[in-house]
Amino acid sequence: MATTLISSPSSLLILSTTLSHSTIKTKPKLPLLPTRIRANLICSSTPQPRPDVRKEEIVIVGAGIAGLATAVSLHRLGIRSLVIEQGESLRTGGTSLTLFKNGWGVLDAIGVGEELRPQFLEIQGLRVKADDGRVLRSFEFKDEAKGQEVRAVERRVLLETLADKLPDGSILFSSKLAKFEKKGSGETLLELADGTRLLAKVVIGCDGIRSTIAKWMGFSDAQYVGHCAFRGLGFYSGGQPFEPSVNYIYGRGVRAGYVPVSPTKVYWFVCFNNPSPGPKMNDPAMLKKEARDLVQRWPTELLDIIDQTPDDTIIRTPLADRWLWPTLTPSASSKGVVLAGDAWHPMTPNLGQGACCALEDSIVLASKLAGALNAGPAAVDDAFRSYERERWARVFQLTIRQT
Repeated sequence: MATTLISSPSSLLILSTTLSHSTIKTKPKLPLLPTRIRANLICSSTPQPRPDVRKEEIVIVGAGIAGLATAVSLHRLGIRSLVIEQGESLRTGGTSLTLFKNGWGVLDAIGVGEELRPQFLEIQGLRVKADDGRVLRSFEFKDEAKGQEVRAVERRVLLETLADKLPDGSILFSSKLAKFEKKGSGETLLELADGTRLLAKVVIGCDGIRSTIAKWMGFSDAQYVGHCAFRGLGFYSGGQPFEPSVNYIYGRGVRAGYVPVSPTKVYWFVCFNNPSPGPKMNDPAMLKKEARDLVQRWPTELLDIIDQTPDDTIIRTPLADRWLWPTLTPSASSKGVVLAGDAWHPMTPNLGQGACCALEDSIVLASKLAGALNAGPAAVDDAFRSYERERWARVFQLTIRQT
């Protein structure tokens, strides 16, 4: 992957990024992006919207990893965006996620990698065991891929770190999208549940696996894949005792795993086959009991981690994905609207690439958009098509590898 920064005489910074379409063994070599101030080039004669409509150049729907990383990437190029989030605050639920070197390369490029690294352990290798404790496979990451970097990162910390890099007022909370409409001017009108109306030149859909924007663009709903997962974050106040390795355990119809996150926290999951997603469960004690019952005869370290997990941090989720198929899948962009992250390519967590791909999307999309934003709607649409072409081979090969 090659990355270049080109600064024109007019100080317009364009980031040209070509991310590798290979496997996670390829590390993006991304330099830090300098922050620039971009002049407002909107002509003073541009017709003004009605007083009850707020005009925005770029609206990002969803303050998850893809949405915030895209906003930060744009901000570092001097481009303002507004992120709308339906929640009352950042969606810090969930536990942790694994980032490989391609994800860390993006975090370095947008200026947050060095802030995050000291908070999380570097994972050295992977151990695969049977449910009776037998070791089936074991390897070190750096032996498999030179320069590999693997860390499990708390989702809360990652989102808060990204949000802190944005100017005040960049995120509009309690902003559920109620209506989405293209206007004759080429702009998009977004009406929120509270009646707020936004008129945007560009809309970036980062609204996750149940994306309203993706549905409007013709994408099918993500489909349940036949298994659910319990997840949690064990807490050891006196320090956790585990080696910095990813540990997978396989049984009949059940697989589980754990990985140290920090000196005091360990992420764990229990994934089990189920013909249907089942009813939603809200009782924290029952969630812990069901997770524990699934692996009660398994190695004791997994049971201990579950026991060390605060009840109210355990979640249960049905897993879903959506495959992408050439010529059959709708385009990721349409008339000033584009998708990124799970809104475009939801993935199951077994590959450990969902968050990494969302980060990759963000930096490629920001770089393409930066060079086209002031050249008119046709240039923006061309930039979005270029973004889709560059990302397609990468995300396609991952979505079809999901199990």
